[in-house]
Amino acid sequence: WQLDATPHRWFPPSDTQLPMLNMLDDCSRVFVGSKLYGREIIPAYLDFLPAAFLDYGLPLEIYVDYHSFFFTQVPDSLTTLGKALRFYGVSFRYAPTPQAKGKVEREHQFWQQRLPAYFASELISHLLDANTHITALRLHRNQHETHRELKMTPGKAWAEAEAQKRTVLRPVPQCPWWPYVWSVQTATRTGPDGRIPIGAHPVRLEIPPESKVILCHHPSGHHSVLAAMPKPGTLPVLLFTNCPK
Repeated sequence: WQLDATPHRWFPPSDTQLPMLNMLDDCSRVFVGSKLYGREIIPAYLDFLPAAFLDYGLPLEIYVDYHSFFFTQVPDSLTTLGKALRFYGVSFRYAPTPQAKGKVEREHQFWQQRLPAYFASELISHLLDANTHITALRLHRNQHETHRELKMTPGKAWAEAEAQKRTVLRPVPQCPWWPYVWSVQTATRTGPDGRIPIGAHPVRLEIPPESKVILCHHPSGHHSVLAAMPKPGTLPVLLFTNCPK
């Protein structure tokens, strides 16, 4: 899958440029994800990637550029996103040039040519509404619009690849670590009073003071506290969460 972000003026007459994350299946040209965000930040990717995996499965590789979100100069180390992907057997492949990632780069134009006029005509100016429409448009494009190079719809190309067993996609496992892997995890300690700050409010944990814990900041803005970092073959010990059920 090819992954890229593109900033654009999606809501004219506003001059504000917002990033859209796009991910494209290289074989079929199916858009497995397209979504607007207020900023291109790590939590945006931690929201975007698992949603695509739940809908379409886990690929073996994601083709990206050398952005610091994806690549680190430190040998044998991984970025936050790289660690999350490795937990589920997915790795990054790095494009040597922007042109090498040309398929997803060209597909940005699909959205840039359509969405500003569409949002203006439908009086859409908020991200939540915009992304609801983008999802519907993405699914329509995948199933009903013939790709000029493939001479068929992306959805048909995807189905043919599946029928011919030309796929290495894996279903998302029933993993108890899933919501925590897709969060920003920070190692910290409880204070002498057994509390840790979460947002503007200190929270007391039912563990000894000055214990090491893992604070998880979820893309939703909520927080959880774990006794240890995610580790395959173990179960999470949840000490606190304010995430809605």
